[in-house]
Amino acid sequence: YIVTFMRPGRKRIGEIVNKLLGEKESIRSGELASAVGITRQAAHRHLAALAREGILRREGAGRGSVYLPKGLAEDRFKYRRQGLEEDKVWEDVHGRAAALETLSDNVERIAHYAFTELVNNAIDHSGAEAVEVRFLPHPDSIIFEVSDDGVGIFEHVRCKLGLPDAFAAIQEISKGKVTTDPARHTGEGLFFVSKIADYFEIESGGLCWRVDNRRSDVSAAHVPDRRGTRARFEVGRFKSGTLADLFAEYTRDYEFSRTRIVVKLFSIGDRFMSRSEAKRLLNGLDRFREVVLNFSGVNEVGQGFADEIFRVWASAHPAVKLEPVHMRPAVAFMVERARRGLVA
Repeated sequence: YIVTFMRPGRKRIGEIVNKLLGEKESIRSGELASAVGITRQAAHRHLAALAREGILRREGAGRGSVYLPKGLAEDRFKYRRQGLEEDKVWEDVHGRAAALETLSDNVERIAHYAFTELVNNAIDHSGAEAVEVRFLPHPDSIIFEVSDDGVGIFEHVRCKLGLPDAFAAIQEISKGKVTTDPARHTGEGLFFVSKIADYFEIESGGLCWRVDNRRSDVSAAHVPDRRGTRARFEVGRFKSGTLADLFAEYTRDYEFSRTRIVVKLFSIGDRFMSRSEAKRLLNGLDRFREVVLNFSGVNEVGQGFADEIFRVWASAHPAVKLEPVHMRPAVAFMVERARRGLVA
């Protein structure tokens, strides 16, 4: 929907404007008048009001005026990767992409942060010939994609960290503090980008990691294979949460010390039974002071899985606080049993 206002007297007008714009790229006042059954003058007043509110944009004058969705056409920019600098790319697109016009200071800071992190990743790690940036039109959100034609992020991480497969690379990236170039990167960038977004996804090598913070859901899925990497970032134009809020949630004494793990990302299905599954989940978590384990969507855990995490690993790492959340009764039973040291 291009028009999203819902005031009772204008709801029907908005629905018809959306319908007309779904059939063609622009409309005239006469077309709206015929569709609604009002005068041309009344239709013009409605369209002019939408233009003043920034929902539509007007081109032409008088009877020749046409109205289009604000930022209807996507903006696309392509750069040679060699010698590219992410701050220079931001400066370039900031003055040219319609989607970046008239943003609040907060949303502009969020978009700036996420954009430069994603472009920097493509510059430093992809080995690509080119990096492409797209801004997609949407009335309520800033949506952009950063794509490259390089080796692919999951394959790059898999090779550098010696992981068994690309799925394991997604698991490690989702924890935070994972980097293939520790001298130049902390490994925190993608983690924070995924948390500040309303929706975030990375697609590479036939896999897609999706983080939907609107629904508190994280998933990995098989998708058609493609060369390189495509990262998509979405944030609402009226988002109230700030970068400062986000960093405060995950840091202590200026250190990135807290992470959230979505347990279901570490297995196919909703059952976790073995110690080996637990060990994959726990890998690298000793880098944090606090680990939140989100058990949403998990129906069952085995004794070995729970014992490995909440007794064996917890005893070996007393400085790390483990906080399980969103547990179903059967899961909570096994977790509490392991914490009390009741080994079968």
